[in-house]
Amino acid sequence: MDQTIPKASDRQATATEKLQYMPGFGNDFETESLPGALPQGQNSPQKCNYGLYAEQLSGSPFTAPRGTNERSWLYRIRPSVRHTRRFSNASYPLWKTAPCLDDHSLPLGQLRWDPLPAPAERLTFLEGIRTITTAGDVLTQTGMAAHAYVFNEDMVDDYFFNADGELLVVPQVGAIRVFTEMGIIDVEPSEICIVPRGMMFKVSRLGDEKVWRGYICENYGAKFTLPDRGPIGANCLANPRDFKTPVAAFEDKETACRVHVKWCGKFYVTEIGHSPLDVVAWHGNYTPYKYDLQTFSPVGAILFDHPDPSIFTVLTAPTESVGTANVDFVIFPPRWLVAEHTFRPPWYHRNIMSEFMGLIHGQYDAKEKGFVPGGMSLHNMMLPHGPDAFGFEKASNSELKPVKLDHTMAFMFETRFPQQLTKYAAELETLQDDYLECWDKLERRFDGTPGIK
Repeated sequence: MDQTIPKASDRQATATEKLQYMPGFGNDFETESLPGALPQGQNSPQKCNYGLYAEQLSGSPFTAPRGTNERSWLYRIRPSVRHTRRFSNASYPLWKTAPCLDDHSLPLGQLRWDPLPAPAERLTFLEGIRTITTAGDVLTQTGMAAHAYVFNEDMVDDYFFNADGELLVVPQVGAIRVFTEMGIIDVEPSEICIVPRGMMFKVSRLGDEKVWRGYICENYGAKFTLPDRGPIGANCLANPRDFKTPVAAFEDKETACRVHVKWCGKFYVTEIGHSPLDVVAWHGNYTPYKYDLQTFSPVGAILFDHPDPSIFTVLTAPTESVGTANVDFVIFPPRWLVAEHTFRPPWYHRNIMSEFMGLIHGQYDAKEKGFVPGGMSLHNMMLPHGPDAFGFEKASNSELKPVKLDHTMAFMFETRFPQQLTKYAAELETLQDDYLECWDKLERRFDGTPGIK
């Protein structure tokens, strides 16, 4: 029986039932799926109501400053020591972990892929993860990995937790249900969800698609937080109220189950006789959450020039160097372009950061051709990139009237570390051999004489 309502109720949540969420980013929440399951006035009573066990899940060291100290108290049917028995080695050969070097012979270059092909076999979410790039070093908790996923099977009796980092999941085709220890999150394309480091979950399909596909950022470093707005002030970009944390839910199931673990780049599995998603009540600030990218309030130029893409940052995982991110999650949503006497698409540039891009739907204004929904591109540290020849000609000669970029959503995982390509990505059949040709028609215009050419 799945308990999913935070009040006195024993109703089951179905795939069509509207789930409940609590708004806010980084809040201290409290929620219970049975009345009186949450202790009041203390965290660890001598005996918990309903015969539950009290347990703390910490996402930071105990002595971290208050602003970065994260923990939640869970009240569960069994303590988690009963959810991991003797481990066996497991293998997910297409999920790689940094450092992953010299894995292929493809030379350095700007790269772009079409969407992952649909699998011929039955794959769960966990089995369908394919690593495209890795960066940094998981053993020192720095860097990230960019994955794509494609699957067509539910995780029914299989559960997973990642000790190496938090997971930012970006569906592109097909809505998914992410059932975590702390509640259920339904995530559609144009939404994202975060599953914290160490939290157990499973993923099932929603809807009637033939395949479910998307992207994942595995963040090894400091957890994602909202970026500072600086001179922008108190409003716009991603507003805290639009982040949604699930209410308590639990799965009371006494059947053979498997818990899969990723730890320091290796995989393990343990068999237990019950579901580990047995948290009846909880309180704290170490939580999973979702966010609707369509609620992002963009800011931009209202007179001339094109601002830096950092104004589109939704979440950032900071480092000790202020302003230099372990990972930034950046989106390019629908917005108005009004700048005068300005080349409006992103300008040509080289960057100390490394950029992995994906397209959820629509067209990307700098690459209207060749970069398709479900596709990916990689522009690594200091490699030049920018609009293709078609985009340059169009933007250079368009009438500069207000234009709305609509029906589009692209994103970027940007990191301070160079992203190392995996063997899988280097040999993927959807890798575009002709990507570099998109700039071939950017011919010399200079002839030594003044004037607009």
